[in-house]
Order: sequence, then structure tokens, then C-alpha cells
Amino acid sequence: MPRFNVLVTDDVDPEGVALLRAEPGFVIDERPTVPWRQLLDVIGDYDAIVGRSATQIPGELLRRARRLQVIGRAGVGTDNIDIAEATALGIAVINAPAGNTVSVAELFFGSLIALVRHLPDAFSSMRSGRWDRTALLGNELRGRSLGIIGLGRIGGEVATRARAFGMHVSAYDPYVGADRFERLQVARVESLDNLLVRSQVVTIHTPLTPETRGMIRARELGLLPGDAIIANMARGGIIDEAALIAELSRERLRGAILDVFEKEPLAADHPLRAFPGVVLTPHLGASTAEGQRNVAVDVCASVREALLSGELSSAVNIDGGERVEWGDLRDAMLLARRSAAMARALLADRGARAVDQLTLRLSRDLIAAEKLLLAAAAIGVVEDVVEASNARLNIINARAQAEQRGIVLAVAPIAATGQAYQMQVIVRGQSNEIAIAGTATPGATPRITRIGDFTVDVTPRHTMIVLTNADVPGVIGRVGTLLGDAGVNIAEYHQSRTSQGGNALAAITVDGAIDAELRARLAASHDVRSVTVVNFADTESNSNGARRPEA
Repeated sequence: MPRFNVLVTDDVDPEGVALLRAEPGFVIDERPTVPWRQLLDVIGDYDAIVGRSATQIPGELLRRARRLQVIGRAGVGTDNIDIAEATALGIAVINAPAGNTVSVAELFFGSLIALVRHLPDAFSSMRSGRWDRTALLGNELRGRSLGIIGLGRIGGEVATRARAFGMHVSAYDPYVGADRFERLQVARVESLDNLLVRSQVVTIHTPLTPETRGMIRARELGLLPGDAIIANMARGGIIDEAALIAELSRERLRGAILDVFEKEPLAADHPLRAFPGVVLTPHLGASTAEGQRNVAVDVCASVREALLSGELSSAVNIDGGERVEWGDLRDAMLLARRSAAMARALLADRGARAVDQLTLRLSRDLIAAEKLLLAAAAIGVVEDVVEASNARLNIINARAQAEQRGIVLAVAPIAATGQAYQMQVIVRGQSNEIAIAGTATPGATPRITRIGDFTVDVTPRHTMIVLTNADVPGVIGRVGTLLGDAGVNIAEYHQSRTSQGGNALAAITVDGAIDAELRARLAASHDVRSVTVVNFADTESNSNGARRPEA
């Protein structure tokens, strides 16, 4: 029977530690939080370490951890761990992103009831010796319309509780399929504007991504009905605080509920503190005994499985112990990820933002690495909707993240064609489908060879433009002129057509970014039919989703 020594520190909840103690062959050493340098002489004796955020785990400590296989973080953030060094050393890092789901949902309703029933004022008046019953007339939640932005784990818990209160629940989440809305009995709203217009209470439960940063600005706040309430329990920066302050100053809204802020801790003189109709809490979403117990149980269970069976579906970094030749697969993983990202972007521009299925077809040379390549493709499909700080997306957890969003994953072989290292990524969503094919020969630059029905030959690098147009003279010149006038250098330009005078497609890679204004000018150019811009998120990362260790 194998023997595993596990160091537990930072007062991890006993219920989680009990899972480890129950395993024969596990030797548990519980220690109080100490400065990491005091662990240098003993860390080499442990196979795993489980802690919270107090114990720092820098690279110097990891390099002394000769036996360490896994680090368990009882919580979400991993800022106290040198992830790059752990990755380089083949040490899995596991966290617990789901354990606080109920805690956040309950805090939302506690804060909402406090606001509509004037509980902060009631507490204050009673402590001051007053009896202000008449002045504190409140409202019920029953019958009110609740709009949820983001129907993920927490959004789903909020929806379930809202229906118990008798609220009318609708949600906006273009990345969640219709079946989840049906299971939760939530009305699906097709646009953020429509959700805002129809909701008396709006609550945000999305990750902070480039798409969601500043999602709620002055325009969106102006769409809310009078006497509406807006809540943010997700991440600071999703609501424009300056715009919210301006709207609250006009006294058009009933109030706001905020547990997160653009800058934390919130300044003592911040204007939001002055509004009586605003319920503020200091980022308490996960701060419950149950939430802390849940994350301890989750992470200890994952550490146990990692040690006993090598199960690393909960890891947030790459497992360096995978029995593959990473050097030979790097280009193939890059091609899989970027092909999927391109397919997702093309589908989104067709109106199909919720992906239903991802299929990866591989030649015989690549089929042995199907799980890794499918995970790389899954990253490309979901990377814009998963917040790194909430659930770090990489080669280990990408498939699980995709499946949690209702995406069906599949792999199939490509029939022998005589060409080696081929792959085809097929992404389907809302009855639309796009296939991207390419080649990834080890040591050679990966190439995209087909986009839908069009044969191309281009490297998927940095920023890529996929443009469709009528097959007529002058289009290439006009597109090149627009890009040149904007100071955008063309790296590759490959034009393809299905028939003379019919439909044509250009695959263009450029140096630099394409902003919304330039994209609009391209789309408005004569004979251009569509313009999709793909900014590859992994430009500075490994294709598996983990940032490269610094040299």
C-alpha cells in the first residue's frame, strides 16, 4: 500500500481534513500557519500540501519539495502559489471554485431583503431608542421581476431561490444552452437590453472578462425601470461605479447592492458610502462557515483522488507528468485551440454564441493524443466565458468547463489521406456549424488549410481577419488600402473562392489590433459581406492555457 505524507496548514476546516485521515496510507501532519521559510527543511518529506491563502508557496519552497505531487488550495484564489514554478516541476495545483455558490446566493437575498424592508435603518433607529415603524414601510419580493445576468452555478442557485420567493425570473446568458433555462424554469431573454428593461431587480453573476468589464454603464443603467434595484455580487468592474453614482444621485433607482468594487478595500470616503439606498458589504460572498467547509471538503477530496488515482480534473495547471511528448504536441495543441477559437468567433458573428458541440477529427499521427488536443480545442471554445481567477482554464480542466456549459465533446479519426498531422475542428451552435482544418507537423509552423468550404493556407497568428466577399475585382485592393491607411501591417493574405464570380473568402493575419471602427470600415467596403476578427487569447501563453514560466 502506498504511503502519502500530507501537510495541512492554515486551519483548513476539519471536515475536509477528515476525508484525508480516513484513507489508509495517508499520514496527515497538521501545522499552524508559519512563514514559508520555516518549511524549507521539511517540505521535501511531503507528497501533498493543503492550505488556504495564509501560507505562501513560492518557487524557492517548491524547488525543495522533492516528493510534492499536488498542492490543494481550500478556496478560489491561488495568488499565494507560484503557479509557473509548480507547472514547470510537474506539481498539480488544485482549488475549489464551487464551494461558495450557496453562500453568494444567500448573501444576495439577505441584502435584497435588507434593502426592500429597510433593515439597516430599522437596526439603527432601534439602537438609537426610536420606534419608526410607520416610516419603515417596505415591500415584498413576491411578484417582482428578477433579471439574472449570467446563469452559471451561482446564477442558477439565485434563480431557484427566487422562484421560492414567488418572483418572476428571467435571465440573459448567451453562452448557456436552452436546456439549462428549461431545467431552472427561467425565461430566456435574448439581449441584455431586453433584460434590463423588463426587470425590477437585476443581479449580476458573471466572470470579469474583456466582454463583461464595464458591461453596465450609463446607457444600460438608463434602461432600468424607475425604482429598480441593481446588484453586483460577482466582480468589481462589471458595473461602471461612476455611472452608478450619477444614476443614484438622480434618485431614479430604488437602490443598489454591492459586495464587490473596482478597487478593494473601498475607500473610507468613497461616494457610494453616502447613499442611504445602497447596501454595501466588504466582499463577503464566500465568507460563511459552510462556504469554508465546502471548499475544504472539495479540495481535500480532489487531493485524495489526485494521490490515489492521478485524477486531475480539478487541477488549475498543467500536469507535467502526462505521458506525452509535450514538445511534439505543442504546435498541434496551438492549432486545435486557435482553430476552435476561430470557429467560435465565426459562429458568434452568425448569431450562434451558445456552442452545443465540439468535434475534433484527427489523423493517425495525432489520435493518440486525442484527450490533450480535445482539451486544447475546448479552451478555444470557452476561453472568453471563463474567468481565470474564478476557475483557471487550462489543458486539465478545459473539457470539464465545456461540458458544464452543455457542450458535447467528441473525437473521431480522419480517414487515411496520405497527409500527416491533420486535424479538423468542427464547432456547432444553435443549428449552425463551422469546420476549420489544418496541419501541425512537429517542428513546422501550424497552418490553417480550410475554413468552411474554402481552401486556404495561412498561419493562425496574433490577430486574424476572416472576410467574405463577392468574387469581383478590386476587393483585395480596397481591403489592403483600408488596413494600410490604419497603420495595420498584413502578415499573410490568402484569398479563396468556390467558383468564379461566386462567393470568396479571405484569411488575413495582421500585426497589431483591429478596433471596432476599422472593422466597421472593412464591413462597409463595397462587395464585402462579413468581417470576423479573431484576437487569439493565447498569444502570450502556452496552447494548453498556462502562462509560460519566465526564463
